[in-house]
Amino acid sequence: MGSYIARRILATLPVLGVVAVIVFLLLRLSPGDPAAIIAGDHATADDIAQIRRELGLDRPLLEQFILWLGQLLSGDFGNSIYLDRPVLGLIAERVEPTLALSLTTMAFAILLAIPAGVVAAWRAGSWVDQAFMALSVLAFSVPVFLIGYGLVMGLSLGLDILPVQGFVSLWDDPLGFAAHLVLPTVALGLVYTALLARITRATMLETLNEDFIRTARAKGLAEPRVLILHALKNASVPIVTTIGTGIALLIGGVVVTESVFAIPGIGRLTIDAVLQRDYPVIQGVILVIAGIYVFVNLAIDLTYSLLDPRIRY
Repeated sequence: MGSYIARRILATLPVLGVVAVIVFLLLRLSPGDPAAIIAGDHATADDIAQIRRELGLDRPLLEQFILWLGQLLSGDFGNSIYLDRPVLGLIAERVEPTLALSLTTMAFAILLAIPAGVVAAWRAGSWVDQAFMALSVLAFSVPVFLIGYGLVMGLSLGLDILPVQGFVSLWDDPLGFAAHLVLPTVALGLVYTALLARITRATMLETLNEDFIRTARAKGLAEPRVLILHALKNASVPIVTTIGTGIALLIGGVVVTESVFAIPGIGRLTIDAVLQRDYPVIQGVILVIAGIYVFVNLAIDLTYSLLDPRIRY
């Protein structure tokens, strides 16, 4: 197991290297000039050229990449072009809102989707199954921002039950923290729930038709015990895989959700950096997210052996 983990961690280095090259080239070759944004609308060509020299943007692409790669290898993600602050510091300031939203969304989706998928498979073909699947298709088809605006119109502006936008730290006000996360969690979690519920139903349907399930029922075991301890446990590997791969969907949704609800997280930081052509911030955020995604998938792989003793590394 230890050697497998070490190999997987070493294998992430080329992946992150490829991500770094692609992100660097895409940003440099796409339209837009951060020097022009910093200089303002009334700046002259000489002013823009001076700012480009100060930022090192007038150097050849290869030289810029080598300098940036050298900073990365030393643990320095550089400074923000627009804010003139360390990129890692900016990311660290935005971690709490994004982490809180991601964890509450995953908890919401797992607690709602897995029971719904199990019940739908147990009652396959019934009105309960059809209702669950119709709702999951609807939730997966509606864009996150549209769900978010609908919740704001209904529960915030209409009924005045929950705050419209913003974020409150857990350490400052636990009740305010929970209240501000309800709407964004539901808006983002419905899409994730729909995906997970459909996968749970499909894998449970396949497992419930296995011989060992018929044997368990023939022994007179209670139906909840058959469903949870026998069927769900044996169907858990595809479900856990979906949870891991759904992290990519979650990351993309966080960017949109934080914009809709004005949450000062990493997603909002990314959008601001894109609008300002802040290369170091965009590169730093994408590398951090790529690293998180790689290690989450490593953790998912390692849980397989806990769920299924037949799997060995």
